[in-house]
Amino acid sequence: MKLLLVEDEPALRTTLMDYLRQSGYVCEVAGSYEQAREKVKLYEYDCVVLDLTLPDGNGLDILRALKADGSRAGVLIISARAALDDRLAGLDLGADDYLTKPFHLAELNSRLRAIIRRRQFQGHHHIAFRDLLVWPEQAEVFVREQPLTLTRKEYDLLLFLLANPNRVLTKEAIAEHLCGDAVDSADSFDFIYTHLKNLRKKLQEKGADNYIRTMYGVGYKLSMD
Repeated sequence: MKLLLVEDEPALRTTLMDYLRQSGYVCEVAGSYEQAREKVKLYEYDCVVLDLTLPDGNGLDILRALKADGSRAGVLIISARAALDDRLAGLDLGADDYLTKPFHLAELNSRLRAIIRRRQFQGHHHIAFRDLLVWPEQAEVFVREQPLTLTRKEYDLLLFLLANPNRVLTKEAIAEHLCGDAVDSADSFDFIYTHLKNLRKKLQEKGADNYIRTMYGVGYKLSMD
């Protein structure tokens, strides 16, 4: 899952970034309003962790921009401003949750998982798709009740496909989801083909149908047929 962390305080930003990456997220960071505004314009995210008090603007304006652009990202506000008016303003603008600083990292992770479940998997703790059963919080995948071992990138790719059934995903979108803005320095997207080939092979070795379809010249999609 791909996150954007918007936090201006350097020490807290580093702590949160390290924790979220260790928890398996692809985590990009923005330390100012302008950086955050540019990133949400350029990239798609599963969730944005958003501080309200930024040195050059108000985090609520980032939230307004996400909603105006029709972003599918969930939004978790984190702020030292515990006032009811601030909380209601964020929720009324479309934020999914509000966490007051200071907070425990485990609670942050739990709330992020809940937002992603609600937005992408109808609130379910597991994902059932044809031959597959996936438990995201345990990062466990089963094919016809047999456990399937995947690399981190293969697993992230499978979740991205499961979150977008029957939707054509371009190589660029997949690369950004798996690697974040580090993909800008990539020479090509050949690594996407390698991950897809390996994922397909592992699924088929367990007896799954080949439901990851290549849309030539466009990208890939997870077929529900």
